[in-house]
Amino acid sequence: MNKRYLIINADDCGLCDSANEAIFDLFRTGNLKSSTVMIPCPKAMDAIAFSKENPQYAMGVHLTMTNEWQENWPWGSLTHGKTLENEYGRMWPENEDFEAHCTYKESIAEVYAQIEKAEKAGMNIVQIDNHMGSLYGMNGKYLMLPKIFKVCRKKGYPFRMCTTPKDDFCPEGVPLNLYRFFCHFCKLLGKIYKVPTPDYLILTDQVVSLKDKETYEEFRDAFLEFHGMIPEGITETFIHPALDTPEMRSITGTWQRRYWEYLLMKDPVTYSFFESENIELISYRDLIRMKK
Repeated sequence: MNKRYLIINADDCGLCDSANEAIFDLFRTGNLKSSTVMIPCPKAMDAIAFSKENPQYAMGVHLTMTNEWQENWPWGSLTHGKTLENEYGRMWPENEDFEAHCTYKESIAEVYAQIEKAEKAGMNIVQIDNHMGSLYGMNGKYLMLPKIFKVCRKKGYPFRMCTTPKDDFCPEGVPLNLYRFFCHFCKLLGKIYKVPTPDYLILTDQVVSLKDKETYEEFRDAFLEFHGMIPEGITETFIHPALDTPEMRSITGTWQRRYWEYLLMKDPVTYSFFESENIELISYRDLIRMKK
């Protein structure tokens, strides 16, 4: 594979109306190829219905084990596992909390419940990924990731993961040697369980060059400059597009960045840039085909 391919996935579909409306619009206008749905969230069924009505769009399940907006926008697990929720019936706010409390048994039961709720509702699931990286086992639950690969193998879905290290993509605060080991471990798991994955993964929330931009244009240009560095092969990056609404502003302080990410995907400059860099935007359907 001697060409550069990029999957831009819209995470957090199903979170709220503001996220759903932005993502639905991007699909309808041809500005988005991939998105994943937070099944436990308040507007997940609307997102599933959209996917069911539009099977041409590559949509999947954004496995959700955490609820970072405890007060403003709460949700609980589908299975109500005792180790998956706090005393208020909400999922734990951070990955560290989730891994400190959860059991493997209840976590995997919840994973299956989320996937199977979407399947039973008629959603045409294309891929699986994970909200906040809570199922990567980076905080003590080291067997979690192999278990998730096993689920994907059983269900027949590709999984968002990085299998080839690129030092520029190492998340902020993660030791470089640990990042490299993690990539090689994921490559091994992909081979063992025969689960297709991207080659590289960019955690855009942790890209230093995208932080503290004062205007949309500054943010757009920094985003494009960074993604222009992707190597040959398949890279995935993810965004969280949403409309600028009172609802979105009440949920999270990152509302402006989410709105900018929506504008980014509507902006002709974005597509002119990727064309000039000979970077092809693809979906997970393309990844499955290319990884056969």
